[in-house]
Amino acid sequence: MSPENAPCTVRHLDHVCIAVKNIEETIAFYKNVFDITADPIEDISDQGVKGCLMTVGTSRIELIEPTDPNGGIARFIERKGEGLHHIALQVENIQEKLSNLASQGVELIDKEPREGLSGTIAFLHPRATRGVLIELVEKQ
Repeated sequence: MSPENAPCTVRHLDHVCIAVKNIEETIAFYKNVFDITADPIEDISDQGVKGCLMTVGTSRIELIEPTDPNGGIARFIERKGEGLHHIALQVENIQEKLSNLASQGVELIDKEPREGLSGTIAFLHPRATRGVLIELVEKQ
């Protein structure tokens, strides 16, 4: 497939997301070890997490801590432990990208974009992306 026919061209890596048990302790670690400061922690109740973004050069690290003990992030940490949860790629016109991907047979978690910590977001299923949870992000 040629680049001009790609169903989802990306602008750049927006962030990597790390699932953690204690967001405050993790922020302190990153501050003390790497001198990285965090944006304010936000409650993302529809996703059962609280999260924050930390800018590192031209990219970011997102930290998420489960607030719902039965939610997806809590189950993720229980199964796999703390660690890399997903990578986020910045796109333009996220709805068009989702339609293009679906028409190419790419399995989507989110068929419609929704609001997230980083902007308007949608997730692609790891079965479709060689085992990596990928979030598409469109800046507002």
